[in-house]
Amino acid sequence: MSEHYFNALEQKIDRLLTRLQQLERENGHLRDQEARLREERAQLLQLHDQTRDKVEGMISRLKALEQQS
Repeated sequence: MSEHYFNALEQKIDRLLTRLQQLERENGHLRDQEARLREERAQLLQLHDQTRDKVEGMISRLKALEQQS
């Protein structure tokens, strides 16, 4: 096989390795982002539950005040 063939093959392998490194970095960033989003979602769900409990408590107190009147 010719020198040209091996040079072309080497260039393709280098491009593949570069692309692999890019994809690995991107994958790491996406995993980090996913972890942050999961944490944010958990916090928002907790806040939602707390807010719902407060609203339900206010409704109960309003109903109690209405019955006392």
